[in-house]
Amino acid sequence: MKILHLDSNHPLLLKMLEEAGFLNEENYKSSKSEIEEIISNYGGIIIRSRFNIDKQFLDAAKNLKFIARVGAGLESIDTEYAEKLGIKLIAAPEGNRNAVGEHALGMLLSLFNNLNKADREVKRGLWNREPNRGIELDGKTVGIIGYGNMGKAFAKKLRGFDCEVLCYDIKEKVGDENARQVSLKELQQNVDVLSLNTPWTPLTDKMINSEFINSFSKPFWLINTARGKSVVTVDLVSALKSGKILGSGLDVLEFEKLSFETLFDSDSLPNSLKELFAMDNVILSPHIAGWTVESKEKLAMVIAEKIIQSFKNT
Repeated sequence: MKILHLDSNHPLLLKMLEEAGFLNEENYKSSKSEIEEIISNYGGIIIRSRFNIDKQFLDAAKNLKFIARVGAGLESIDTEYAEKLGIKLIAAPEGNRNAVGEHALGMLLSLFNNLNKADREVKRGLWNREPNRGIELDGKTVGIIGYGNMGKAFAKKLRGFDCEVLCYDIKEKVGDENARQVSLKELQQNVDVLSLNTPWTPLTDKMINSEFINSFSKPFWLINTARGKSVVTVDLVSALKSGKILGSGLDVLEFEKLSFETLFDSDSLPNSLKELFAMDNVILSPHIAGWTVESKEKLAMVIAEKIIQSFKNT
C-alpha cells in the first residue's frame, strides 16, 4: 500500500512503515488542491493539521483505506463522510497524553505560585515577596471535564498531592482510582480547579461561557489543554476581571487557526485576547501541551503500530 505523508513527523514513523512493507511518499508543500489531483494514487494518508480533509478531498480519494492523524483529535477531518465511505480513521491520543498531563500540572503550579509573574519582576530588578505569596495545591478539589486519555493522565499526575479529584464525562463508569466520577452539578459545587480535557465537538464548542462559569459555587482556576474553541474568550476575561475565575492556564486559544500552526496577525487581535495577554494571572502557551521530544516519538510509534496492525496484509 502507498501512503502519502502530508506533514513531517518523527523518522521512526517512516522507518516502521517501510520495514512493514508499506511504500512511503512525502509531500509537505503542495496545496490542498494539488494533493486532491494525486490523492487517488494512495491507500492511506498521514497528517497532523496542515489542512482540512473535507468532502471534496475525500471524493477525490477514490482508493483511500485510512486517514491517520499524528495527534489526538480528528476535528480537521469530515469524520462522518469518511466513515460513510468506509475509510478507517486513526488517531494517537496514547502518544502524547503523558505530555499533556505534565503540562497541565506545570501550568497549575505556576499559577498557584506566581512563577511567571515573579520571574518577569525579578528580571526587571523587582524583589516583590509578599505580592507573590503562593497557595498550595494540597487539599484542593480538582475537577476534570472529559475523562479520556488526557484527563486520566492529568489525574494520575495529581496522585502525589493530597487533593480530591472529581471527573465528569458523557460516558458512564469512566472513573478510576485516580478520580471519582460525579455529575456536572456536583463538580460545579465543589471544585477549586477545573481542567478541560475534552475534544472539540458540537457539545463542547463554546461550552465555557458566562452561564457555565456562573454555575460554579465558588471562584475557581481554569486550565485548558484541550481545544481553544471550547472557551469563549470574552466571557473568560469578564470572569477573570470579576474574580469568578481566579486565574487561567491556556495552552489553546479560541482564535487559533484550525491547523493550530498560527494565531492572528498582531494588528487584528480581538480586544478580548489583548486583555487576556495583559493579565498577570493568565499563563499562555502555543498549543504545545502534547509537544515534547518524547511524545513526538511516541506518537509516531503508536500511529505506525495501528496502521501495521490494521493493514499489513492488504
